Amino acid sequence: MISAIQEFFRTRVSADQAAGPDERGLQLATAALMFEMLRADHEEHPQERQALETALCTCFDISDEESRELAAIADHEAHNAVSLYQFTALINERFTAQQKVQVVEMLWQVAYADGHLDPYEEALVRKIADLMYVPHRDFIQAKHRVQESE
Repeated sequence: MISAIQEFFRTRVSADQAAGPDERGLQLATAALMFEMLRADHEEHPQERQALETALCTCFDISDEESRELAAIADHEAHNAVSLYQFTALINERFTAQQKVQVVEMLWQVAYADGHLDPYEEALVRKIADLMYVPHRDFIQAKHRVQESE
């Protein structure tokens, strides 16, 4: 996983824009969780993929091309992961409580992007929020913010 992250940032991001190794891992972990959300209902909708890439651009202040590259690596990592722990552990180690809530909000954005919230999607957001120790109140508030923005 680390070599894929290093290669991505070495070849795609200029030296003055490059994030440190911790930031790179956090970006990949966040994107991988979003791919898990994309697949939660066993269907990949183009709107969900677009929401995922847009959220990455906004959250990490990266270009569209960089978000597509990050998404490709994260897609591969998420597909080969045996659990969510490898991603949530890194986020728990490095993200603030507010940043974790932002991740939950991004997951909700992907879940709602196709206009339908599947029960599997809701369960996955809850599971990830629990693994990141996001309080239920923040989980619900993030959901409502996304619903109101639709």
